[in-house]
Amino acid sequence: MATTTTTASLSPAACRRFALSSPSLSFSSRRLPTSPAGPGLRLRAATSSSTTRRRAVVAAIAVGNKLPDATLSYFEDGDLKTVTVADLTAGKKAVLFAVPGAFTPTCSQKHLPGFVEKAGELRARGVDTIACVSVNDAFVMKAWKEALGIADDAGVMLLSDGNLELTRALGVEMDLSDKPVGLGVRSRRYALLAEDGVVKVLNLEDGGAFTTSSAEEILKALG
Repeated sequence: MATTTTTASLSPAACRRFALSSPSLSFSSRRLPTSPAGPGLRLRAATSSSTTRRRAVVAAIAVGNKLPDATLSYFEDGDLKTVTVADLTAGKKAVLFAVPGAFTPTCSQKHLPGFVEKAGELRARGVDTIACVSVNDAFVMKAWKEALGIADDAGVMLLSDGNLELTRALGVEMDLSDKPVGLGVRSRRYALLAEDGVVKVLNLEDGGAFTTSSAEEILKALG
């Protein structure tokens, strides 16, 4: 896999398409029942404006755990390809971050663009792989990449976890089927840093909140 150090930014036209006037979405959700998959980890979570009490966010994956393997898909040069988590992380320092959905406002305006903008800095600090994961099909991820004007050499892969293989293995799925926009079951927002497949940093958000999973937070963790 190529590891370019080019820092890419979104085109002005792409930014205009996702102006801040886009309707906001609330991702309060209910966890799907799952069988125990390992020790949970209490992590930093979104804080409500009406209270300063932190909420506990629990996932099956934890710092110190080996990432589960899963097969993800993406388009490259017009061809549909697949890659495993093992391929992305073995012998490498990797950053994986997940968004609740392609084309949704926060994911399009802040989360993904932030990693595209900081890709060069992350690579300068030794990160080999930067990948965005979403429970969308590979065609949607390709269209999202094109809509945002993300270049092929931006250094950020957009990966489809359309069958929730990785999301469920990590224990980070959330059920949004009661929402009117038809999102169904998606992934919680998170960002993680792994070295040789072992999780070193895990910032898991409460639902779709965006407080601790930014590129800036990963850069802070890298020191």
